[in-house]
Amino acid sequence: MYKIKEIIAILEEMAPLAYAEDFDNVGLLVGDQESIATGVLVCHDALESVMEEAIAKNCNLVVCFHPILFSGLKKITGKNYVERAIIKAIKHDIAIYAVHTALDNHKEGVNKIFCNALGLNNTKVLIPKQNFIRKLVTYTVAENATAVRKALFDAGAGNIGNYDNCSFSSEGVFTFKGNDDSNPVIGEKGKVHTGSEIKIEVIFEKHLESTILKALFASHLYEEVAYEIYQMENLHQNIGLGMIGELETPMEGNDFLHFVKDKMQAAGIRHSAFLQKPIKKVAVLGGSGSYAIKNAIQAGADAFLTADLKYHQFYEAENRLLLADIGHFESERYTKNYIVDFLRKKILNFAIILSEENTNPVKYL
Repeated sequence: MYKIKEIIAILEEMAPLAYAEDFDNVGLLVGDQESIATGVLVCHDALESVMEEAIAKNCNLVVCFHPILFSGLKKITGKNYVERAIIKAIKHDIAIYAVHTALDNHKEGVNKIFCNALGLNNTKVLIPKQNFIRKLVTYTVAENATAVRKALFDAGAGNIGNYDNCSFSSEGVFTFKGNDDSNPVIGEKGKVHTGSEIKIEVIFEKHLESTILKALFASHLYEEVAYEIYQMENLHQNIGLGMIGELETPMEGNDFLHFVKDKMQAAGIRHSAFLQKPIKKVAVLGGSGSYAIKNAIQAGADAFLTADLKYHQFYEAENRLLLADIGHFESERYTKNYIVDFLRKKILNFAIILSEENTNPVKYL
């Protein structure tokens, strides 16, 4: 048996909530995490019809991509699709958990899934996340330095791109004098002590701060541990929105869009004027991505695939790239399959079900 909170822990391993954008509403939206899970239904949108499917399939946890609760509710009377879904979930003790931009920003998430569907190579994040890296600086004696470094690395510090166990150390001179209540490991209370010390510097993702500090205090031999934490201006190259990669073989614009239409099962594609050059470098951003047009241009993309573009935004292509709106649902369509596959690898002999409901609200004539 699994409690819902145990499944949530696995979901947060897949898509840490700290990765989500500030405007978003991710995590457990409805329900009691202490309840025993009877089954998990994974969907794109947690609509009332999905709740009915969950009831029929004996699933009391619905994992959705889009959060059904996005802005505050003052009343829940069933007057709209959001309230009806929430009422149905509460009435039948169904928990709802949303991943949304926590998975959007993950390097293996929504946009990597998008790239994989198109067979893009050499992929990297299009808009790396800002203000996400912190630096810890601490000090200890040489005989304790190795233990401190190892504890910090084990807690998740020192990861830079494709490298881990990264740190910088320098040597200096320290002084201290403990008062009558002190219990120094080195030196004597009431006396000034001078000695040699190692300064250790490591970076870490900001959501790991409490874990990093716990590891520091547990591994450090000092009674009082001196440390500093700084916010870094560096971009996090492995976390962020959108992705850019390359086609194995360049294609002419018209052939490329037919290829995309087939791979993403798009009913139609709205696009800017074709360029007088083949498409090789492709930027993608699942969902509403008009804000990233300039990023795609700056990254040298020949084409940018996204959704929800307005009339005047097609002008922003400026004949520098092929801009294509393939549909919001279509650009994220394989996300729920990814979630199901991830959970099935982590949780064996348990009902992890892919929703059969097509929740795309947009229809094509």
